[in-house]
Amino acid sequence: MAVIFNATIKLDDNNTWFIELKDEMDGRSEICFDMDEFEKNIEKLGADYGGHIDEVKWFKDENVPPFVIDEIRVIMAEHRAKIEEERGEPITPVAQKREEN
Repeated sequence: MAVIFNATIKLDDNNTWFIELKDEMDGRSEICFDMDEFEKNIEKLGADYGGHIDEVKWFKDENVPPFVIDEIRVIMAEHRAKIEEERGEPITPVAQKREEN
């Protein structure tokens, strides 16, 4: 059975973004107010599956403006670059495919 998490970008009452991370297997969810918290929570939920996560599906609420999505993409790219630098290798198939070309 595939381990799939849903990550939904939402806005609170102050129009500050957060991510609701949900385990589709058992319905557990975590609220993440920044990418460090997202990283910790995805590791926490993934630990129940030996750290193996097949997919993270991304969603957004209708009221989330495009600039919020762009901000999150930039933060995620920075996190990925930092992890790849520490490991000395790509951590995503997309990054690895780009390096091969």
